[in-house]
Amino acid sequence: MGIRDLFRSKKKKQRAQKYKLGMEKTRENVFNRLDALLAEKRDIDEELFEDIEELFLMADMGVDTTLELVNHLREHVDAKTVRDASELKDLIVEEMFKRYVKDDVLDTNLAFSDDLSVFLFVGVNGVGKTTTIAKAAHMLKAQGKKVMMVAGDTYRAGAIEQLRVWSERVGCDFYEKPQGSDPSSVMYDAIARASKNDVDVILGDTAGRLHNKKNLMRELEKIHRVIGREIEGAPQETLLVVDATTGQNAIQQAKVFNEVTDLSGVILTKLDGTAKGGIALAIREKIGIPVKMVGLGERLEDLEHFDIEEYIYGLFADVMADE
Repeated sequence: MGIRDLFRSKKKKQRAQKYKLGMEKTRENVFNRLDALLAEKRDIDEELFEDIEELFLMADMGVDTTLELVNHLREHVDAKTVRDASELKDLIVEEMFKRYVKDDVLDTNLAFSDDLSVFLFVGVNGVGKTTTIAKAAHMLKAQGKKVMMVAGDTYRAGAIEQLRVWSERVGCDFYEKPQGSDPSSVMYDAIARASKNDVDVILGDTAGRLHNKKNLMRELEKIHRVIGREIEGAPQETLLVVDATTGQNAIQQAKVFNEVTDLSGVILTKLDGTAKGGIALAIREKIGIPVKMVGLGERLEDLEHFDIEEYIYGLFADVMADE
C-alpha cells in the first residue's frame, strides 16, 4: 500500500491533521517549492536533481539522508524511464514512505513498568524541557496515570520554581528540595515519596550543563545508579529534548548526550515553528535513536506521539492533495 492509499482513509487523515498544521512552515518554505519546481520543469536533468537536493538540505534532512534519497530517485528514474519532471512528485513521496515506514522501525512507544516508572528528561537549557515535562504529565494524566514531577535540575536559577508552577497548572504531584541539593538525593527521596503515594510515573527534570560535560556525565551516571538501585530496570526512559528550530545543531546535541548517558528516545519541540522539519528524519538515520514525541504547538495538548506515517503526510500534504 502506498501513502496515497493509506491517507484515503478519513479517520487517518483526521488523525494526521495536527501534523499537517504543525508542519505548515516546512511545507511553505520547502516542499511547496518542490511542487512548484516539478511543475515548472519538464525535463529531468542533473540541474533538477541538484535543485531537489538543495530543497531537502534546506529542510535539514541532513547531507547523507538527502544524497541517498536523491540517488534512489536517479535509480528509479533510470529504471522506470520517467521523462516528465511532474511525474517525479509521486515518486518522491512514495520513496520517502517506503524508506521510513517499515515493519522494523524503532519502537516509539514509551516503556512503562508494572509498578512505578521513572522517565528522565535531559537537554540543554532553552530547548523547552520544562514545558515538555508539563505536556508529558498532562498526556499521562489523560491516560489515567498518577504523575509526579520532580525538580532534579537543582542548579539553574528558577528551574525548581518553573517546574512547580507547571505542576500546579497540570494538577499533578510535585517534589523538590532546596536549590543546590544533590540531584541524586532529590530522585532518591522522590521515589520514596512516590511509592508511598501510589504514583505511577515520575517525570524527572535534570541539568542541561553540556558545557561542563564531565560533571554532567558524572551527575547523570549517579542519578541512573541511584534510581536503578531503588527500582529494578529504572529509569525506563531517558528522553533527550531538542529544539527543532536549531536544525543540525539538534543532531550534535543528540550525539553528545548519547555519549553522556544512555538515551532511549528524543522529543522534538517547536516542530511547528520551523522550516527545518526534516530534522526528525536526520536524527532517526544519523543517531539511530527513535523520535518518540514531537511538539506541534504551545498548548498542553500539543505534545504528540511521533507517527512516521502522519509526519510524512504533514510534510507532503499539499503535494499529495487530490487533483
